[in-house]
Amino acid sequence: MRSTPRRHRLLAAAGLVAALALTATACGSGDNSASDKPDATASPAADATGDKGGSLADALADKLKEHGIDVDDWKDGGWKNWEKDQWLTEAKDFVNPVIDELWKPERMQSAEEANKTISAKDASADHGISDPEPAPVEATPEKTPYHQSAAPVGKVFFDSPEGSKVCSGTVVKDANHPGRSNLVWTAGHCVHAGGSGGWYRNIVFVPAYNDLGKSESDLSNASPQEIAPFGPWWADWAATSDEWISGGSETGGAGAAYDYAILHVKPEAGDKSLEETVGSALDVDFSTPSASEAGSMGAWGYPAAAPYNGLKMFKCLDRPGRLSLDSALPTMYRIGCTMTGGSSGGGWFRVVGGETKLVSNTSIGPSDNTWLAGPQLGRGAQQLYDMMSTRYGGQ
Repeated sequence: MRSTPRRHRLLAAAGLVAALALTATACGSGDNSASDKPDATASPAADATGDKGGSLADALADKLKEHGIDVDDWKDGGWKNWEKDQWLTEAKDFVNPVIDELWKPERMQSAEEANKTISAKDASADHGISDPEPAPVEATPEKTPYHQSAAPVGKVFFDSPEGSKVCSGTVVKDANHPGRSNLVWTAGHCVHAGGSGGWYRNIVFVPAYNDLGKSESDLSNASPQEIAPFGPWWADWAATSDEWISGGSETGGAGAAYDYAILHVKPEAGDKSLEETVGSALDVDFSTPSASEAGSMGAWGYPAAAPYNGLKMFKCLDRPGRLSLDSALPTMYRIGCTMTGGSSGGGWFRVVGGETKLVSNTSIGPSDNTWLAGPQLGRGAQQLYDMMSTRYGGQ
């Protein structure tokens, strides 16, 4: 596949796994059993109509009013109106008021993958820039319980005109609020439809979903804490790139190289920060290392399309190559991986100076699910992150 000896690839991958597990438990709070997770009913939810949550919550209600939408009507089902004049598209128009208990366990299980596949023609658009297609790497299951092995990783649920959908996401650190981050990294296509649509609705993040990796039949008798050990976290603000909003499409399009997003979240119940609640968060690496210099990368997520069912966390480990969809666009990272739709938005990690950092996220892949590609996180991504941290991080 590449000139790097297989033995060295495996050693690097093993180091990456160990570093991620260490990061995920370094800030834990004693006994890590699922029954000791924070009480999901500790306090009232931050809400678009309440005082709790401050100006962000008030801003969401005001934003709905600006567009002639009543908050109560929205919560009573008005959000299901996807008419063009009701589908907010601009970056400044994001709204996502809390609807208590909307995301019940059975609704989470019924959510379908938010898939982004591209044709063979698109994948080989720039032979002179793209590296050879990587050999498939079989995704392997993450060890359970997830709150011990990979606590920052979780599922992103949202509603679209086609129904309930699911992606993956990662808790990332907030530079301006150390130890108290409420930021989640995911893909742009998990929050906004791109050039043909607008912001998705009812976006929540559920870290360490299905903590024990139970089967579908076993989940029918699982406790809410086993399904969502840290509870659901509602996005009270989201940001994605202008390039994704204007150029993103069902197959990635011109926005694929900029297919990243950041959520600021609040708990449906509770008052601690996300980072304090799950016990850790990961730094984001904005240095855009070249594929040849990046070393091993690992992609984590919850693949939901066959042969997977979205209930378990998987990972792939490989050395990245370059994928170019157009010479005018930045190249993307590409690794061999058999994960399918649903893993979109899941973080890609690499070890830098002994520390695991998020360096990309899953964006697109081919219909035969042999590889994944993710954007480089450069200056534009860092500006988006800085804005979210500065403007919304402390709320």
